[in-house]
Amino acid sequence: MEELDGEPAVTVIPGVNSKKNQMCFDWGPGEMLVCETSFSKKEKSEMVPSCPFIYIIRKDVDVYSQILRKLFNESHGIFLGLQRIDEELTGKSRKSQLVRVSKNYRSVIRACMEEMHQVAIAAKDPASGRQFSSQVSILSAMELIWNLCEILFIEVAPAGHLLLHLLDWVRLHVCEVDSLSADVLGSENPSNHDSFWNLVTILVLQGRLDEARQMLSKEADASPASAGICRIMGDLMRTMPILSPGNTQTLTELELKWQHWHEECERYLQDSTFATNPHLESLLKIMLGDEAALLEQKELLSNWYHFLVTRLLYSNPTVKPIDLHYYAQSSLDLFLGGESSPEPLDNILLAAFEFDIHQVIKECSIALSNWWFVAHLTDLLDHCKLLQSHNLYFGSNMREFLLLEYASGLFAHPSLWQLGVDYFDYCPKLGRVSLELHIERIPLNTEQKALKVLRICEQRQMTEQVRSICKILAMKAVRNNRLGSALSWSIRAKDAAFATLVSDRFLRDYCERGCFSDLDLIDNLGPAMMLSDRLTFLGKYREFHRMYGEKRFADAASLLLSLMTSGIAPRSFWMTLLTDALPLLEQKQVIFSAEQTYELMQCLEDLTSRRPVRGESDIQQLQDEDIETTKVEMLRLALARNLARAIIREGSLEGS
Repeated sequence: MEELDGEPAVTVIPGVNSKKNQMCFDWGPGEMLVCETSFSKKEKSEMVPSCPFIYIIRKDVDVYSQILRKLFNESHGIFLGLQRIDEELTGKSRKSQLVRVSKNYRSVIRACMEEMHQVAIAAKDPASGRQFSSQVSILSAMELIWNLCEILFIEVAPAGHLLLHLLDWVRLHVCEVDSLSADVLGSENPSNHDSFWNLVTILVLQGRLDEARQMLSKEADASPASAGICRIMGDLMRTMPILSPGNTQTLTELELKWQHWHEECERYLQDSTFATNPHLESLLKIMLGDEAALLEQKELLSNWYHFLVTRLLYSNPTVKPIDLHYYAQSSLDLFLGGESSPEPLDNILLAAFEFDIHQVIKECSIALSNWWFVAHLTDLLDHCKLLQSHNLYFGSNMREFLLLEYASGLFAHPSLWQLGVDYFDYCPKLGRVSLELHIERIPLNTEQKALKVLRICEQRQMTEQVRSICKILAMKAVRNNRLGSALSWSIRAKDAAFATLVSDRFLRDYCERGCFSDLDLIDNLGPAMMLSDRLTFLGKYREFHRMYGEKRFADAASLLLSLMTSGIAPRSFWMTLLTDALPLLEQKQVIFSAEQTYELMQCLEDLTSRRPVRGESDIQQLQDEDIETTKVEMLRLALARNLARAIIREGSLEGS
């Protein structure tokens, strides 16, 4: 996997002239921004008009397809189930589970392919129809490759049974015969239909000999002159030895029977039994495995791997897996005949027949437009213990590397990123680091989405990301003047500085409006109020108001004084606190003791002595200063009266 490949395909961006002007670009996790600069590529830099657009180039455009999204969603559940397969399972039980998982993946691919096919048929726009048809071809190729890998690498079918699986593989993926059969059998006289012999030939090419015999019986009924040779051909088809799934005969017995049958077919050819009917003679040559006769049916075979399986069926039905690569390569060469070069799909299938798993994955990575296929196939093969020895030079094995690439692509989508989280979870080396990097880039458009992201981070003890998300949400709440929400997020983030800032906003809001907003939150701060001194003050100040409302004046007075003398209250808020003390000072009952009154007086003097000396002021500032002066005078008068009352009361109590 580490060898250098050819140059990647060039992506042409409409309207951008990279030959004339220098380009500017910036990489993102799943996309790239590209634009032209104002600098010419000439020796002298000249300011020339450039393209005014910024282009977004995405590497995983398939995630935006509605139908392919179903593929990603459905396969996600299969992937999670595979990860939970008990490692202790061994032998047939484990193998059967892995085969079942593989079939589940293939069923999802086929379901998406069929839905895409329906959309392509219904498409009104020709361009859209072509695009959907192209996607159908890609999905069909994906299932074709996956099915072959399932047969060769997961089921590991032995000689004899291997050919049965390959026949099923060809029949599943070369399915034109069913529509042709319906067309022929639906006619008034099937044996006179133009495609009758084509149908019989295709059935023989696919090893569907029982169906071919039924078709020949129709020819015998319609043409009594050929009834005898049709019966002979039918007997040859019926007696052809094939290893069925429930058959207990050994390979040696099968090979011996097949040799006798083959010799019988050879005698009929030498005796020119079917010379009067070229169609039947051609069928006999096919059943003898004659390569020239098979190649004459290129149009009906349609591809080289169909040719390969048919060739094996009639020349070496007990082929061993180790010999497949020889037959595959020679079949490809014979079928193409030097007229054309192999397509990417041909190279992938050829690598599979050579049992070169890593080459299969590499070729698929290059040929396919997204990482879904190689990521899930590699993961499945890794669970089959087939990739254990292949580690990459940068520290992660191939399975993890491909899963990381696939998950990164999912994070480029506004909703599929949630699936990507689970893929990162099952990448033991680099998964957590990658998740941390990607989750920080998720746009938190709504609070609901933010809560999803937050829950994911909290479940994985991603402390820094939790703090970062909470701070972002707190900032948004502050900008929208939602102070309660901002305070809640800052507490959740355990951000003392931001909690202090929000608490200041609460206090300023109180000073302007005369009441608190979000009382439920402030009343239930609990231990969270210890996060910062300002938050503690906010909670205690609200507690003072609650005590005052409950007419617990003595407790309220003690709390108010402690807030000022302990230094928790900001000095800028002292005047508000002293003003709050006025109603307590004016109560009929003495609330503040003489000592407490002296402390309040000291606080008032400290506040007034440190007030800044101002220069020339406007009218508003003068009015504010007059109000402050009035407040100070009222406080001094109230404190003096309370002190006198307190001294008298305390003296009379001592005297008694």
